[in-house]
Amino acid sequence: MPDKKEQYRVLVMRLSAMGDILHALPAVTALREAHPEWRIGWAVEPQWKPLLAAESATERGPAMPLADRVHVIPARRWARAPLSAKTLREVRQARRELREEQYDACVDLQGAVRSAVIAKWARAKRLIGEDNPREWVARWFFSERVMTRGVHVIEQAIEVMNAVAGEVLPVREPLLPVDPAAECEADALGAPFVLIHPGAGWGAKRWPTDRYAAVARALHDLGYGVVVNAGPGEESLADEVAAQSGGYAMPLRSSISVLIAMTRRAALAIGGDTGPLHLASALGRPVVGIYGPTDPARNGPFGGRFEVLRHPESKRDHSRHAAPEAGLLTITPDAVIQAATRLLRGEP
Repeated sequence: MPDKKEQYRVLVMRLSAMGDILHALPAVTALREAHPEWRIGWAVEPQWKPLLAAESATERGPAMPLADRVHVIPARRWARAPLSAKTLREVRQARRELREEQYDACVDLQGAVRSAVIAKWARAKRLIGEDNPREWVARWFFSERVMTRGVHVIEQAIEVMNAVAGEVLPVREPLLPVDPAAECEADALGAPFVLIHPGAGWGAKRWPTDRYAAVARALHDLGYGVVVNAGPGEESLADEVAAQSGGYAMPLRSSISVLIAMTRRAALAIGGDTGPLHLASALGRPVVGIYGPTDPARNGPFGGRFEVLRHPESKRDHSRHAAPEAGLLTITPDAVIQAATRLLRGEP
């Protein structure tokens, strides 16, 4: 149970990646709404900070709605050069920043050895994590372990957060930053439009670009613009969809802040198991999820209106295969178009 004091201090450890941070947001939003007086910090890799705070944010508000402080922790870069002068200097600074906040509790929603080690730097009285974390060794760093029973990772994160709060928290629609400059840029797109996300982390999860192009042409015929999101390293996929669509889809390279603003305005989002699709679900937009080797019951769209397409013989497999999974290839453009049309029409 939290100490009986006016401002309890909680550090959230969820360093990466985009989808995983988005899945942690409902739990932290519930904690924030239940205890607005508490001070919440969040440790995150630098590229994902825009999911928590706009560039101009200096204090909690619409531009930084959940955390009172965001600790930027470039842990992946440190791992590539652990003994460099720059790494050692940044590690010392991070340790000092975490300890200065005098956190009462740290909740590790990453469940990795790396996150658990960094969590220990804060010297919080309580370090809380799942009893069965993603990396099993991490559990030995925790002073409190939570046996989760939820199927979806969002449910599991809330169960862990319940231990921090000392109460049962409700599922809440997550709060994301509002960046005024990004909102203005997104306004220029006009409406209505559909967002397509062809990237999906690794090849086995990626539906072919020519099929996305066929969907884009059909959406154009329905009167919708089509914007193809090009994440870092996925620019060629977006360009292929645009070219194969005959010019009916527009590739767009944008910052995360602009992607958040664009997604708020989208009539629909279509994609595989990828961070931008989880962003659309987090923002309450209608979603068509195209799934293969990952299990949508565990990490698919959550809440809101969505349809998930997945072959019944697809098996959960996180192997980084380059070729699309066989079950994924059974999903046709017509099936995606029909699901999209139902959601756009507001059909149950």
